Amino acid sequence: MKIITRSLVFISFTTLFAFSIPKRSVNIYLIGDSTVADYTLDSGYMEKKFPLNGWGQVFQPFFRKDSLVKVKNLINSDSVIILDKARGGRSTRTFFEEGRWAAIYKVLKKDDIVMIQFGHNDAAVDKPERYVNIAGYKEYLRLYVIQTRERGATPILMTPVNRNYPWKDGKLSNVHGEYPNAVKEIAKELNVKLIDLTQLSVDAFTAKGQVAVTSKYFMNFEKGLYSGYPDGQKDNTHFQKEGAMAVAHLVFNAMKRL
Repeated sequence: MKIITRSLVFISFTTLFAFSIPKRSVNIYLIGDSTVADYTLDSGYMEKKFPLNGWGQVFQPFFRKDSLVKVKNLINSDSVIILDKARGGRSTRTFFEEGRWAAIYKVLKKDDIVMIQFGHNDAAVDKPERYVNIAGYKEYLRLYVIQTRERGATPILMTPVNRNYPWKDGKLSNVHGEYPNAVKEIAKELNVKLIDLTQLSVDAFTAKGQVAVTSKYFMNFEKGLYSGYPDGQKDNTHFQKEGAMAVAHLVFNAMKRL
C-alpha cells in the first residue's frame, strides 16, 4: 500500500511539473509589401507617416491567450509573437535579392509560421526594378514555401489584398490580374495552406461600400489633418488603421478555417 501511495504521489508531481512547463512561443513571420508592413518600426513614424498602417502592424492583438484556441488547428502554443518583416516596395524577387529572406531563414524554427503576401509590386510593369512576371512570381513563391518547410516551419500563401479599385455598379473587382491565380496554382501544386485575401477583401470592401471604404479604410483625407501629409492624401492602396484592422480581421478569421 505504501508503494502504491508513493507511486501516486510521484505521478501527481510529474503531471503537475509537465503542465507547468510553458510551451515555446510560436513565431509568425509576415513577409510581403507595404500593405503588410509595420510602419511604427520606421523612425519618425508619427511625424512622417501616421496614420499609415499595414495590416501586419495591427495583427499581434488578435493572438491573445483567450483567442489562440480559435487557431489551435495551426498553433499549439499559449503564446504567439508576430514578426512583421514586410517592407514597402518589395516584390517576391527584391525581398529575396536584398537578403531579407535569408535573414529569416537562418532563424526559422520548427512549428514557426511564415505568411507570404506579395503581388502589388510584382505586377508593376512600369517599375522594372520591382517587376516580376507570372512565371518568376511563381518560382519565388515556390522557393519561399520549400525553404520554409526545410526548417520545419509552416508556410501560408496569401493572394494580395485588393486595392480600392476598380468599382462598378457598387461592386469592387480584382485589380491584380493573374497574380492571385498564380498563388492558388502554387498552393495546389505544393499542397500549401492558402488564404485568398484578394477575394476576401473584395467581398468585405464591397459590403462596406465604396464611400466608407475610401474615407475610412484607405489613405484618403483632406489637407491639414496630419503633419506627414500637409497637402492631404489620395491613396487607394495603403490603409489607415481602421482599414488595416479590417484586413487583419479577415486574415485571422481565415486562419481559423485552415
